[in-house]
Amino acid sequence: MKKNLVRALQRCAAAGAVVLAAISLQPTSSSAATPPVVGGTRAAQGEFPFMVRLSMGCGGALYTKQIVLTAAHCVSGSGNNTSITATAGVVDLQSSSAIKVKSTKVLQAPGYNGTGKDWALIKLAKPIDLPTLKIADTKAYDNGTFTVAGWGAAREGGGQQRYLLKAQVPFVSDASCKQAYPELVAGEEICAGFQQGGVDTCQGDSGGPMFRKDNNNAWIQVGIVSWGEGCARPNYPGVYTEVSTFASAIKSAAARL
Repeated sequence: MKKNLVRALQRCAAAGAVVLAAISLQPTSSSAATPPVVGGTRAAQGEFPFMVRLSMGCGGALYTKQIVLTAAHCVSGSGNNTSITATAGVVDLQSSSAIKVKSTKVLQAPGYNGTGKDWALIKLAKPIDLPTLKIADTKAYDNGTFTVAGWGAAREGGGQQRYLLKAQVPFVSDASCKQAYPELVAGEEICAGFQQGGVDTCQGDSGGPMFRKDNNNAWIQVGIVSWGEGCARPNYPGVYTEVSTFASAIKSAAARL
């Protein structure tokens, strides 16, 4: 099934969330032994303090202490919205230390119609006192090796995870990515993954960040988990919103919120 028919399978949790694919399911008990994983490992507490889990089954990152950057396809539109709960501050979603804050407003990317422009902002009822994730405003960091993280499915068709998982994926050029996805919006999307597959984001990771270190050795967000053909399949990289393309629009939208 080609991707122009599979955009409905964007890595949102409408049908089941998004996180690192091709990883063995994590145990539901913290006392159980962690099984070997393929393609990813558990993140340490505090390793990625900007990571946010959203109650509709998507991921996100703290753009400011009161605004979460996520994917447009994770939300239904713009306006007042108090139905979303953001969970932050933990890698274990069942931890008693989890910070939970309700949404107040949502701003979906203007002009979003299911293709490209896959970003959205969620304003929270109160600030979360955790580090934020800077976004790339130039294409200087749209290359190299990226880190992805999330609580989504650890295998194609799998369920959501209790623990935050992480993995690294290499940049894939637009020309190579278009061989898998002719409908790729090259000016708005960036691809990453291994030709042989095995490591990827998956259902339930949508909206989460793809990031790397900048020249000051600080994390910087270059992508937002958007879509892909299945999870971790050979020759089908993950497709991410190219944050640098929309940095100015995101900054303006955040100011309006």
